[in-house]
Amino acid sequence: MAEVVRMPKLSDTMTDGVVAKWHKKIGDKVKSGELLADIETDKATMEFESFQNGVLLHIGVQENKSVPVDSILAILGSEGEDISLLLAEEAKKLSDVKEEVKQEPEKESLSPKKEINIESALVVKSNTQETVNTISSGERQKISPLAKKLATDKGIRLNTLKGTGDGGRVIKRDVDNYQSNGVVADFVGVESYIDEPVSQMRKTIARRLGESKFSAPHFYLTMEINMDEIIKAREVINTVASMKISFNDIVIKAVASSLRKHPKINSSWLIDKIRYNNHIHIGVAIAVEEGLLVPVVRFADSKTLTQIAAEVKNYSTKAKDKKLQPSDWEGNTFTISNLGMFGIEEFTAIINPPDSCILAVGGIKQVPVVKSGQIVPGNTMKVTLSCDHRAVDGVLGAAFLQTLKYNLENPILLLGAYSI
Repeated sequence: MAEVVRMPKLSDTMTDGVVAKWHKKIGDKVKSGELLADIETDKATMEFESFQNGVLLHIGVQENKSVPVDSILAILGSEGEDISLLLAEEAKKLSDVKEEVKQEPEKESLSPKKEINIESALVVKSNTQETVNTISSGERQKISPLAKKLATDKGIRLNTLKGTGDGGRVIKRDVDNYQSNGVVADFVGVESYIDEPVSQMRKTIARRLGESKFSAPHFYLTMEINMDEIIKAREVINTVASMKISFNDIVIKAVASSLRKHPKINSSWLIDKIRYNNHIHIGVAIAVEEGLLVPVVRFADSKTLTQIAAEVKNYSTKAKDKKLQPSDWEGNTFTISNLGMFGIEEFTAIINPPDSCILAVGGIKQVPVVKSGQIVPGNTMKVTLSCDHRAVDGVLGAAFLQTLKYNLENPILLLGAYSI
């Protein structure tokens, strides 16, 4: 008997899916556990395996097309089986759902109509084909529709035009003869644009960060940190470490160590309670073509610098290849976003739910600093902590940044009992 295969929900935030590639075509035999299609979710492209045996009788979603979760992905059954009745039933279900949705707006029609402020609207006199425009002086400016269109196309402000028509009406020749500072506005350009469909990942980024920004009251704390000792320490570490350590790897380690001393920063706002996490899972923002992914370095405070470096490098490769799995990006308790490698000196980041805080890391910059009463060259880095004021107060955030600053300016503390 034929069975419907539906668009699966492959992540907790997925509402729609896109079939990136079909690995089978209609008429092919499909075995349970065999690869059926690649499905693009809001965060990655994932392989979808069949859960049953059969022949592929129907493909419900073409490649690169988006459909909601639970829509018909395919139908599997016996060779030559008639599935017309099954398709008709599914079409009726879809029609019933659309009808319910369609009836909802009708309720809105019962509400009072919005009043229109006639005074602020443009008044068009059809008998004379003139448009009356209100100018800043309070006087009414008469302008013909053709003149108005020409002026708009040329980027000429209407209130700068002087009319030579009847009663001071602005007509076509006034626009043609218009001069601004002695220069005729006759430049002609070509307008063009490209519409690109919003990817599932970008939709989720927009929704989640919109919810965070407009529901969580953000405040920001910025601190400048001297990086001279870190630069020296990194040079020495990279001469003996099994793999190269980046400044970002060191920041992750320093943040994790600081969170251990300030557990209230490592928290989540849960409406009726605040969750203080005993474990430290650092989300690391990684840029890909479609947006940002945030894989998680788990138990970061207990890992060595080389372990952190290897994990972040692996995540970066998987993110760019769209191979990250849900287990890779779930469970963060704190997030770091670093744009220093792009030359950004300072910025603020939007909190990544469910975290209470996110740290924005800028680039290292050489500046004059005072040491022992002398002005000498130094290297500094600015970090900005975005905090959810519902869970974290200013003093808590400031104390955390002080500890972070101390750890980065004294890198020997980051090694502790752990090897490189």
